[in-house]
Amino acid sequence: MTSKDTILNKLRSNVRETYDMPDLSFQKLTFADPVAEFIRQTTTTAGAKLIEAKEGDNLYDLIRQAYPDATVVSTNVEGITAEGLSKAYGRTVELRNPDTVVAAQDLDGTDVGVLQGGVACAENACVWVPQTMKERAVCFISEYLVILVSRKNIVSNMHQAYAWLDSIQGKAEGNIPYGTFISGPSKTADIEQSLVYGAQAACGVTVILTH
Repeated sequence: MTSKDTILNKLRSNVRETYDMPDLSFQKLTFADPVAEFIRQTTTTAGAKLIEAKEGDNLYDLIRQAYPDATVVSTNVEGITAEGLSKAYGRTVELRNPDTVVAAQDLDGTDVGVLQGGVACAENACVWVPQTMKERAVCFISEYLVILVSRKNIVSNMHQAYAWLDSIQGKAEGNIPYGTFISGPSKTADIEQSLVYGAQAACGVTVILTH
């Protein structure tokens, strides 16, 4: 039993009154073209960039296109190598793997973190990132993020997104008990109503839309 389970069990054992779950049978927001709406929301409301990968595009070139000045890239996405990155950039690029670093602090100084996204939601441009890596800090310590999203995994709303996570497809693509929805770069306007990017996590996000 994990510490999370222990805490939740203690809370459940002290519940004095329970309530019925809310009725969720109302009509949900859907889109005729969820992919087009996801692209629109990502590049407007979420404040992120988006690259539509074409057949035959090289992932290394797309990463370089998004962040040409990167010198340190952190990722556990299968197939990405230091040699491939260095060749695309035409110079040495350091690759750090969040699965093999000794501690989260070893990811400090990451210019670009490359993450494999799961389901993506058109209504709010959120992308589910399963925390399959040993050091989850890569999602938040990186200066910039590149999130890979498959077109076939884009749904209209969050109700469909959670249904996807519970589906056989979702489980097959790395759905685990812990993950996070990421929508665009970190930003806040809490202080003097001045919008600041990168306040809690990445200063910028680029979504690469794959087939």
